[in-house]
Amino acid sequence: MRIILAPMEGLADVHLRRLITAQGGFDWTVSEFVRVVDRLYPDRVFYGMCPELKNGGRTDSGTPVRVQLLGSDADAMAANAVRTVELGSHGVDINFGCPSKTVNRRNGGAIMLQEPESLYRVVSAVRAALPANVVVSAKMRLGFDDTSLMLENAAAIEAAGATELTVHARTRRQGYAPPAHWHELARIRQHIHIPLIANGDICSVEDYHRCVAAAGTVDVMLGRGAVRVPSLARQIRNNCQEESPWASIEPLLGDFWRQLSAVMSTRDRIGRIRQWVNYLRQRHPEAEVLWQVIRQEVDLQRLNALF
Repeated sequence: MRIILAPMEGLADVHLRRLITAQGGFDWTVSEFVRVVDRLYPDRVFYGMCPELKNGGRTDSGTPVRVQLLGSDADAMAANAVRTVELGSHGVDINFGCPSKTVNRRNGGAIMLQEPESLYRVVSAVRAALPANVVVSAKMRLGFDDTSLMLENAAAIEAAGATELTVHARTRRQGYAPPAHWHELARIRQHIHIPLIANGDICSVEDYHRCVAAAGTVDVMLGRGAVRVPSLARQIRNNCQEESPWASIEPLLGDFWRQLSAVMSTRDRIGRIRQWVNYLRQRHPEAEVLWQVIRQEVDLQRLNALF
């Protein structure tokens, strides 16, 4: 069993990664993606997206971090992959799953699932540029509009030399709408020989077991489920669905608020704390109460008193 904290653009940044991985149970986490266009980026870009590179490529609790790259220019992807590893990334992850229309219009993310050859070209270039012992992973969806190229895409990524494959069990068209189609992962599992990591709608220990039964893999990537229940990875690893008392989450919110206060404008940190509480209220009644208090609150003094 391997449990990974997913990259979530605009949500699971360094601050939330630090707090969630500190709850235990994760084997590694993946950074938000660095959008690669046609050149090698300066080091500050990688440090900005993944500050953990200055800490040996690990969160404060010691969880390894893998930098994620997104792009379709094979040479530029390879050059940036080499640099991320030199800076301390624990492997390189390649994003073929982002459903953003803006990203897709620029030939990045999930739109590449319409052309398996493009997946092969990028993964192959990255793999060839790195030492054999460095992990090259990729993340994809079941497809763009449908699953017609699902197996071909997975096979292309494997043939190009990827070490492992994470699949979000929805197409790009399906976005994040429930349910996740875990049964489709079983077809991929039978078609490839590299490790398969399941992703999508794993929000409880019960969900984990249902996913394993449907997908045929014990390895999972947790995204929004871990944002709602920060101790979820530990619960899955211990096979014990515990109630996360609000008293254990309140200090995390306080830590989060203080971290944001040191680096963000008042407007941005208010938006981020609201965003997390909005996720937490889906599982915690106390968060609903807090949400009603802060949803329109803009007075910094009152917010400081809350957190």
